[in-house]
Amino acid sequence: MTKGRDASSLPATSLSFQTGSATFSRAETAQRPTVLGLIASGRMKPETGSVTIDGTPDTKRMRAEIALIDAPDVCEPNSNATVAGVTAEELMFAGRPDHPVAVSRWLAEHGWQELSRTTMATLEPTTRVRLLTELAILRQGVGALVIVSPDRHGGNPLDWWRVARQLAARGYAVLVIAGDAAATAIDANTIQKVSSTVPADTVPLFGTTDETSENPA
Repeated sequence: MTKGRDASSLPATSLSFQTGSATFSRAETAQRPTVLGLIASGRMKPETGSVTIDGTPDTKRMRAEIALIDAPDVCEPNSNATVAGVTAEELMFAGRPDHPVAVSRWLAEHGWQELSRTTMATLEPTTRVRLLTELAILRQGVGALVIVSPDRHGGNPLDWWRVARQLAARGYAVLVIAGDAAATAIDANTIQKVSSTVPADTVPLFGTTDETSENPA
C-alpha cells in the first residue's frame, strides 16, 4: 500500500499483525507514522493496495475493533490535559461512569492515583503508554491496538515495548509504529522489517497471518 502523490506520505509498505502478538513497524519522518497508523486501523484509505481484517476489507469493523493510540495531530491528548481529565474522557467513551469518584477509583486500581493532577506533557513516557492503552481497551469490542510514535516522548524504548508485549500476552493484537533509533535500541536484528521497496496489493491485519514478529523483552 502507498499514500500520497508519488507515495510521498507513505512509501510502498506491507505489514500484518495478529492476536496475541506484538509487532514493530518502522516509520520515519513526522507524518508517516500517523499515516500508517490511520491506514492500519481502518481510518484512512491507502492510495494503492488494500487493508483487511481476517481477510475481509471491512473498515467499519476495523475502526470498532482497532484502537488508535496517541497518534500525533489525530488522537493524542492535549499536552496540558491532566491524567484525571484524560481518564474521565476515556471512561465516558467506554460507556462507564466518568465522575470524579469513578476516575479516582479507576486510577487507584492501577496504582496511578497520585498522578491524577499530572499533565500529559510531563507524564513519564512508559506510564503514558500504559495509561492510554489501558483506557482504550475499556471500550467494548476493542481487540487490537495501534500505538503511534511512542518514541517521540523519550524514555527507554525497551520499557514501552515491554508494555506492548504484555498486552499481546493478554490476548490483544498490538502494532507499534516507531522510528529506526527505537528499533535499534530494542534489537534491530529481531524486529520485523517492513518493506519499503516492494509494492503490496493486500495488507492483511490481525488474525490473518503468522508473519508478525515479537522481540525478546
